[in-house]
Amino acid sequence: GQSLQALSSLPPPLSHTGSLLLAVHFYSVPRAVPLIPSTALGVLLLILSSLLAYAGIRRSLRNASLFLSLCLTISVFWCGYGVVFILGGQGVLNDPGDFRNALVPGLVTFTLALLIIAVVGFLCREVILAMIASAVSLASAHEVAMRYSTAFGSSAVACNYMIVCLVGGYFALGRILYFLTKEKIALPGTDLAKKKTHEQIQSTSGSMNPFAVTGLILNTLSASVFGCRLLGVTGKLFIGQVPWLWAAGIYQIGICILSYRAMDVLMATFFGFTSILKFARGYCLLYPIWQPEEPSFPIPFLVVFSILFVVLALFLTLKSPVDGLYLLFYVAYCIALACRPKGFFEGGPQGVDVAIFAASALMTLIHLYNVKASAKIPTGKGAVKALLARSSFLKLREGPDLHAPYLGYSKYADAEVLGYACSVLASFAITMTGDPQAPLATVVIPWVVVAGGILKLLGGSVAFARGKTLESSAFILYAVMWIIWGLTRYGGLYGTTRSFHAAVGIIAFMLFNGFIVFCTLFLNFAWFFYSLTFLLIAVSFLLDAIHALPAGYDIAATLIFGLVSFYCFLSALFNSIFEGSCLPMGRPIVQLSGVGGGMTKCLHLPARKASSVKRIADILKNGGTCGVPTDTVYVLVAACNRPDAVEKAHHSKRQAQDRPMSLWISSLKQLEPAKHLFTPLLWDFMEAAWPSPISLVVPRGEWVDFLGMKDSAKYVGTPQSIAIRIPDCSVTTHLIDLVGPIVVTSANPTGEADTTHHNQVYAKLGDKVDAVLCDGPSPENIASTVVDCTKIDSGNIGFFRVGIIPKSQVKLIFILFLLP
Repeated sequence: GQSLQALSSLPPPLSHTGSLLLAVHFYSVPRAVPLIPSTALGVLLLILSSLLAYAGIRRSLRNASLFLSLCLTISVFWCGYGVVFILGGQGVLNDPGDFRNALVPGLVTFTLALLIIAVVGFLCREVILAMIASAVSLASAHEVAMRYSTAFGSSAVACNYMIVCLVGGYFALGRILYFLTKEKIALPGTDLAKKKTHEQIQSTSGSMNPFAVTGLILNTLSASVFGCRLLGVTGKLFIGQVPWLWAAGIYQIGICILSYRAMDVLMATFFGFTSILKFARGYCLLYPIWQPEEPSFPIPFLVVFSILFVVLALFLTLKSPVDGLYLLFYVAYCIALACRPKGFFEGGPQGVDVAIFAASALMTLIHLYNVKASAKIPTGKGAVKALLARSSFLKLREGPDLHAPYLGYSKYADAEVLGYACSVLASFAITMTGDPQAPLATVVIPWVVVAGGILKLLGGSVAFARGKTLESSAFILYAVMWIIWGLTRYGGLYGTTRSFHAAVGIIAFMLFNGFIVFCTLFLNFAWFFYSLTFLLIAVSFLLDAIHALPAGYDIAATLIFGLVSFYCFLSALFNSIFEGSCLPMGRPIVQLSGVGGGMTKCLHLPARKASSVKRIADILKNGGTCGVPTDTVYVLVAACNRPDAVEKAHHSKRQAQDRPMSLWISSLKQLEPAKHLFTPLLWDFMEAAWPSPISLVVPRGEWVDFLGMKDSAKYVGTPQSIAIRIPDCSVTTHLIDLVGPIVVTSANPTGEADTTHHNQVYAKLGDKVDAVLCDGPSPENIASTVVDCTKIDSGNIGFFRVGIIPKSQVKLIFILFLLP
């Protein structure tokens, strides 16, 4: 853990390592043979870029700062830069100007992006980080000049990288001293902890997305490739520029995930959309390798894409009008692509690229400054919110429950909006049939595989983390279907010899989807029609595979599924932004008695919050029963001084006589008034064994009365004995400190397996408990060890159940501590 922390606090040293490599490279450029081969340099830069991205993201989880933006920006830079060097080393860039045409779009972007970071750094007194950003920016600018004029030598570029090395070395020295002296000595500018001002933490706690800056820089990068061609900065579009586009696409998907972590659904969806464009652009630059024809674009797809951008822009305007206006550039871009048969290679879309480049750079400056500085650049935030405050029809969702998960807790916002949008995009993309003789010339593979596949997998993963098991299963199944069908149908892998195998696979998917359709009967109307209409798409795939597709059937199936998906997209957007169901998903078609009873009654509170533990304590004090996590599996608890609650827990469990309820305390101090009622040997053994997953069955006696059990005592233990334990779990012991001793039983109906996740507690007892304290999966899948101590005074202990603690360990405790 300390080594990971040390790595996450040293990105400037990582940057100075990469800068040292580049300085050596540029100092050795005039030589006949470079000191570091291009391929080796590229591989080393890729390794350093991945470490830098990890370090920046790891620190961002603790605080949002300029540090994060600098790390991710340089990481993207070196990722694309490294791949271009690898292509050069492998002889892919053969023509004299190829290396320049490949490098310049990225160098121009990062010159500007790092200059923006440097300016904001100096304004916000982040001098060390600003110096690193400005030095790398100057190095990039000098390299652009060097590529166009022999008057500029490579030494100027190397000097700038040497500055990064010196600044990074100073920072590394400061951090090493900081750790070695246990935070007593900190060189100026190297103490990151002191830089977390109250304003900064406040500005990034929910209202700002610190990852948006990097996403905007990635938009600048992809626009630069085509904008530079239009302005004549580069001579052609070719494979050498694909590394910039696909590096931007891969990082953009990462930014999309991190934006969900920052609870920013709208920007996460936007970055998901733009990642699709980046992969499609890279695909178009790659296709001349295997296909001489010009690419053809699915026009319906681009029209639908522009509509989705318009809808997203309208909703984003409610949050920030400036961000909403920025999205209109992408609406114009999709329309420009739809109007031009050659798509990205035409002047119209490239002109919009130039506008996107300028707008993205301006938005980067605004977002970066507003995240970092206490004074804000006005973006109209709150203006639309103030107007809506007067409306009685539409009310914005606010407060702590804005991103409350369906079950339990989640570190991510809901990704269903992106999942539905991807269904719309993928379905309209497949309306393009393509030429069987030249399948790759149709730009469908990136639309279907990235939109329908990769991003849908992302949406399914986030849905699963939020407790939506059925929805996540459907998203993942559909994602796999889109990926396989997209690659098979539009990648030249599909032919008459494989049609039978394709048909068998599609039928298997249809059977799985049939099960999902059945399950959605118990979910809601929208999901039922969403999964049912996907069957129409699967049928069209099947008919196409066996060459029996009726004319127009695939278009009709696409339209129906696309419209249902679009409604779900709008519904998810409305429900995530506004209170109430403006566009409802509907009720379950089939309602079974006892199913879903916990949805409206059973609270789900995250265990990581102290306020949640206090709320659970209040419920227990008022006679409620709750499911809580422990050091082993989940348990059902009630306050032992509330006989009504203990009786309720006993009946809700259908408790068997041979599985009596046990008693838990938080410390032996709670038994201190009754210490004289325990034998010294038993008391010493309890001190030695606890806290731990060891339950001790002790003789029943008058000590029970000291715990205030009253009438509830008859439900706990047997007439002769009671199992008692102090759990080794801070959340549980804190709860017992607030409530007092609690009565405990396993959180599952008698005879069933133990529950190892809060979702299982909900599924098994959701309509019988008042709340569940959610802490994800249990640390162990085995219950506690139950030790018989009723005859301990004779020097013997027995075992009712051997759980997580083995017999040998319990006996060792007994021998070492009690029989010296």
